[in-house]
Formats: sequence, C-alpha cells, structure tokens
Amino acid sequence: QVRFVESGGGSVQPGGSLRLSCVVPEFTLENFAVGWFRQAPGKEREGVSCSSDGDATTFYIDSVKGRFTISRDNAKSTVYLQMNNLQPEDTAIYYCAVANHITPQAMCASPRAFISWGQGTQVTVSS
Repeated sequence: QVRFVESGGGSVQPGGSLRLSCVVPEFTLENFAVGWFRQAPGKEREGVSCSSDGDATTFYIDSVKGRFTISRDNAKSTVYLQMNNLQPEDTAIYYCAVANHITPQAMCASPRAFISWGQGTQVTVSS
C-alpha cells in the first residue's frame, strides 16, 4: 500500500496563504503524475491540481487558477501545493495522489480511481 504523508494545513483568514506538502517515500516521483485533491464536508472528493510526470503539463480547476501552484521536489519525493488568496470555499481536507500513464486533467477528474489515500491535511479558511 502506498504511503502518503500530507502536512502544512491550518486555519487562515480569507486572503491568507498556505503551502501543503506531501511526501511519498516509496515512489520515484519523476516517473509519475502527481495531484492534489480535496474533500469538503458533505461533498465528494474533487481534483484540485494535477501535474504530468516531468511537470510538462499541469491542470487546475477553474476555482483555483491563478491562486494555487503545484510543484514537486523529486529528490525529496515531495509534492507541494502553494495556495494563495485562500477563500472560505477552499476549506476542506487536502490529499495527494500519484498515477502513471494518465494526463493531468484525466487524473484530476478521476478521484474515485484511487484506492489508497493518506490521512490528508485540514485547511480551514474563515474570518
């Protein structure tokens, strides 16, 4: 079973920033697409941002474009999500995932395809 160790969440006011990290120790990330997903209370899990292996292409859902940035450090087997100008609707538990042979858009559109998830990291945005 794949291990994901997410961290970096917290409580911020609207307009604030957070940087999420996800360590995937058993994977050589450069060979995989990576993605961030979130699940708000009472809602289904959704893909937020995904990146192809090699970071050649990235995908963001419309609501986070221009505010969130996905990146990775392959040497540290770590995926990041920089989140700026956070809004209350960004409140959710955030999870990361890895996949291969898939485009970033398809990866983000298929949260139900993943059977292994970490505990996630809680992001709360409120005034």
